[in-house]
Amino acid sequence: MLTEQSLEQFTGTEKYYSYLCGLKLTDGVHYLATEGKCFWLLDIIASYQPKHHQVPFQLWELNIDEEEDKRAAVITMREDTGKKALVQQRIPYTDFPLDYLKLYVIDKVILLTSEY
Repeated sequence: MLTEQSLEQFTGTEKYYSYLCGLKLTDGVHYLATEGKCFWLLDIIASYQPKHHQVPFQLWELNIDEEEDKRAAVITMREDTGKKALVQQRIPYTDFPLDYLKLYVIDKVILLTSEY
């Protein structure tokens, strides 16, 4: 089961997994996508790479917004903490198990913050 604690065990990677748009995933991100059933999130990140490939450090955040009886997700990307969001996309429904997630994209590698 995917939990914040299960993600914290990843502090580096032994293998890189090829992904869309020339991106690579670390062990932790591969675990996240598999256990959290959120390859859709990685697809969103990949879909913005052609437009934002020149941004060398990307901070991606997923925030869950509880609406009545459903969970929506808001995904943002910025160049760094405190900077203006360059990407913001709302997903009207998700069953993603965490309320918040932060990922980095550095040199075309998607990684957990604990793997940085």
